[in-house]
Amino acid sequence: MKMPSNRKIRIEFTDNDGGNYNLSLSGSVTKEKITRIMELVDLLNPNEQNNPPFINNGTYFSKLYSLIDDSFPLSSFATNEVLEAYEDKYSSPIRLSTVSTYLQRLFEKGVLSRQRTPSGWMYRREKLIHK
Repeated sequence: MKMPSNRKIRIEFTDNDGGNYNLSLSGSVTKEKITRIMELVDLLNPNEQNNPPFINNGTYFSKLYSLIDDSFPLSSFATNEVLEAYEDKYSSPIRLSTVSTYLQRLFEKGVLSRQRTPSGWMYRREKLIHK
């Protein structure tokens, strides 16, 4: 769903360390672009990982986050396994690079651990994911 192409949006926020941020968007501003900006804001506030604001908001990231909790609660998994489980559960394609990026973000937030194997990274849930 696109907003009018002459739209201007300004976002201001302060992170947990007191840093101030000002973002200005103009032109073709879509809901997807705003969602990506909000995911960036989440990355800048790592101390909020116990109650992440992206759960159940319909984005690829929130769906993947829930999928890991449902499909891989105690087991290790590879990126391609998450991709297959995602496409099966949501009947929607997703790029392997997108899955890889989001697994990396969950690793950086401490939600997942990972181990290098000859065939790539294997992930495992570290923290309980609350819905």
